[in-house]
Amino acid sequence: MISPVKILVINAGSSSLKYQLFNMETGEVLAKGLCERIGTEGNITHKRSGKDPYKENVPFPTHDEALAEVIRLLTDPKLGVIAGVDEIDAVGHRVAHGGKYQESVLVDDEVIHYLETIIPINPLHGPPAIKGMNGCRRLMPNKPQVAVFDTAFYAHMEPKAYIYALPYELYTEKGIRRYGFHGTSHRYVSARMAKLLGKPPEELKIITCHLGNGSSITAVKNGIAIDTSMGFTPQEGIPMGTRSGSIDPTVLTYLINSCGMSGQEVENLINRKSGLLGISGISNDCRTITEAAANGNERAQLALDILATAIKKTIGGYIAEMNGIDALVFTAGIGENQSNVRRLVCEDMDYYGIRIDPEKNKLRGEEVDLSAPDARVRTWVVPTDEEYMIALDTQALSLHKV
Repeated sequence: MISPVKILVINAGSSSLKYQLFNMETGEVLAKGLCERIGTEGNITHKRSGKDPYKENVPFPTHDEALAEVIRLLTDPKLGVIAGVDEIDAVGHRVAHGGKYQESVLVDDEVIHYLETIIPINPLHGPPAIKGMNGCRRLMPNKPQVAVFDTAFYAHMEPKAYIYALPYELYTEKGIRRYGFHGTSHRYVSARMAKLLGKPPEELKIITCHLGNGSSITAVKNGIAIDTSMGFTPQEGIPMGTRSGSIDPTVLTYLINSCGMSGQEVENLINRKSGLLGISGISNDCRTITEAAANGNERAQLALDILATAIKKTIGGYIAEMNGIDALVFTAGIGENQSNVRRLVCEDMDYYGIRIDPEKNKLRGEEVDLSAPDARVRTWVVPTDEEYMIALDTQALSLHKV
């Protein structure tokens, strides 16, 4: 049986669609791009290796039109990288919430139907992912489609890590539990960290920090995720760009009962008006906040301090939970590029054996060992590659259909 070679990876958002086309024989990204403003005027940026980016304004009433434009550009005689859609062997889809699914699956009507049933607990990410899968099934009906779930990496967490201290029936009857997110990223960087250390994952205790506009931290022991900061939704955990992260739940009932806010208004507040934006009052972008803090903006500095403290607390808790740590990893937009956040997090962590070299920490967006010479714990920056992990899963599962 011939292994699928060219894998298209789709990451559909509510008004956007990212794509990458991989040659799995070489690991090369043949093309990648981004469709934006789906549902309005629309535009697309299409990039090929060694070529200038191509940009065009294109109306995208729905995700179907965006996907059709992606296929058109990939196969265009001048702008494309393949002669025709038949060269695409399979399509992998990033799906944030897998619910009951504990590993990647081939997409069929049953999978789509189940994912539709869990939209109430995944209202932001579920519908666009389903639109992306359905659109690709219509455009490429004979190609294997694979759903790769962010939540699957946490399938082996023990109940003590994912059950909330609520009436147990809310878990058994309503599925209220910690699911975890960014799992594909955490899976990639923890596996990459094991390779960099030259040890099997089964011998390591690793804490991975995926820090971006959405952020999560995961404890990976012996190659398995045993705990993670995000929960029933991506709202739980450390403060994020516009999300509050974990807060006293009674704050929410107080806002409803005493401040006259509706449930929807409260949800909008904690998801879109809080986090770094809410504290700083200027932006959800860590770069803007860092610049403002450097210029003396006290609320901007407070936002950075609160973020770093929350990350520290989580790391410390996971070290206790795993009874040690071998490596600490930073990844994603903030983790890979914001040296000031890494510095704040790693300050005063000597007790745990975490110390970083200030000069190495100045680097941005590179895979680098930040550890000071006398550090007992290795601290690394590892750029994430979720799309490649999706492509690998898609290639493996597609063997059952090709």
